[in-house]
Amino acid sequence: MAAGDCVGDSSRGAVWLNGPAGLLFLWLLAVLLALLGLGSLPLRDWDEGIVARVALELSNSPWPQHLLPTYWGDAYRNKPPGLHWIIALLICLWRQVMGPSPSTLPPEALLRLGPALLSTALVPLLALVQRRLRPLDPVPSLATAMVALTLLPLARHGRLVMLDGTLLSAMVLMWWALLLAEGPPRTLLRGGLLAGLATSALLLLKAPVALPVLITALLLRWSDRDLRGRAWWWLLVAVALGLLPGLAWHGWHGWVRGPQALEMWTSQGVARLSNGIEGHGGGPWPPLLEVIKGGWPWLPLWPFGMAMAWRERHRRWGRWVLGLTAMASLLVLPLQTQLPWYSLLLWPPFCLVVGPVLVDLIRRDAGMAWLGSAGLRPIPRLWSALGGLVLLAAACGGMGLLPALRPMALLALPAGLGLLVGGTWLESGRPKQRLVGVISLALGFWLSLALLFCSSLWLWELNELWPVKPVALKAQALGAVDLHLWRQGERPSLNWYLARRVEPADDAEDLHPDAEGVAWLLGDPSPDVPGWSCQPQPGQEGSSLVLMRCQQR
Repeated sequence: MAAGDCVGDSSRGAVWLNGPAGLLFLWLLAVLLALLGLGSLPLRDWDEGIVARVALELSNSPWPQHLLPTYWGDAYRNKPPGLHWIIALLICLWRQVMGPSPSTLPPEALLRLGPALLSTALVPLLALVQRRLRPLDPVPSLATAMVALTLLPLARHGRLVMLDGTLLSAMVLMWWALLLAEGPPRTLLRGGLLAGLATSALLLLKAPVALPVLITALLLRWSDRDLRGRAWWWLLVAVALGLLPGLAWHGWHGWVRGPQALEMWTSQGVARLSNGIEGHGGGPWPPLLEVIKGGWPWLPLWPFGMAMAWRERHRRWGRWVLGLTAMASLLVLPLQTQLPWYSLLLWPPFCLVVGPVLVDLIRRDAGMAWLGSAGLRPIPRLWSALGGLVLLAAACGGMGLLPALRPMALLALPAGLGLLVGGTWLESGRPKQRLVGVISLALGFWLSLALLFCSSLWLWELNELWPVKPVALKAQALGAVDLHLWRQGERPSLNWYLARRVEPADDAEDLHPDAEGVAWLLGDPSPDVPGWSCQPQPGQEGSSLVLMRCQQR
């Protein structure tokens, strides 16, 4: 079979998919998915509320204070300001074009726009990395991009005002740049410089991640054994030059803020490895559960991909995907603090592993033989069966037989059809029909993601606590200036919408009344506040948390 021929002669009508046009098409689908419903829901806690506030303060800061992040006027030492600068730039452009009043908060869609678009770069970048790892066969690169396009964790987290989606794009850009670095010195310098700049981006996003990711990629590049002596010096010098922007910012940050600047490295690196923070338990099980939940429909292909990688461990593709999977696992699984988005580092290697196996499902030739008599054959049947179950559940939810599933019935319909139709076509004896089956499967999941992002369900963390935005509007309408959260945890998103920091209060001594001796509380409808008389404001009947006007006795 000729290199780049996915399904033999029958694939000639889809040859464009193997080239830049197919990659551009998949990236445009990723962009469309990223933009759908981007501003339909308020910011969530914690990260979105904090990142948005830091970016807003950067947009209001003069040079050179613009380079040092602050949070409510205090030094912000949690994360470097790489993405915050981009959001701040968008805020400044929005003000120039739209001319809002200085007190107007930027809309949610604007705040999420930068992270969302930067995250979509992961789809073509993973395809480009796969193409360098398997240069004689371009088809797995398109399959890899298709997998990345349709994974719910990547699509959803990339839309948020968070650093993780952009971090993945920078990390994969660095891999691709190092794979490009070969041949004459000019090419080595170009690839090395791009790899160094991508690592600088990591230093300006989540600094503790940058060093292990770069070292792993350099070791894998060394294992290719195609660069010797002087060529390696050219590459390392170029990488060092690219690292200068990131290192320069951290050096200046340390010079200005002193030893406290190390918090960006210790609290986000060593502390996450050794301690559980804020009640988030650690160990390998939470990220593994995230992979099991979020890897569909491609998860059944992953064990076969790892077996294939082990079989090809002496070839470039096998070495790289095994090394990158080990690197991501060692960065994520040992952490004693586990949050759902930490597992995002596992997905780029996952896509690189699964892409070639997906192509083997279509070809059914050499890739199937080593898997034994059973091989991949049961997987299409599994997809068909799951598709039937999903469609049945959607029908029961739509008809009210299972009320809990009713909100998800329409959203699950394309995914169920994709599983059923795709699995059925993949059992065909004709390669062209199997190709249609894979496309149907991916299209079904893409449409379900599109429907999810057009709904109010895609940011389900908002349902974990009381809604912030209605409370903020009520407080503004009542003129509740000195507002306190009575025996409630701080909510950065509430701070954002009120444009002031709302401090928690656990005792009467924590309250700060105004000149008339009045303080506003947000808490239980019947609070016990010694020395204060509190009256709930009208229009909040049935609410678990109410705004109260409190007067000192």
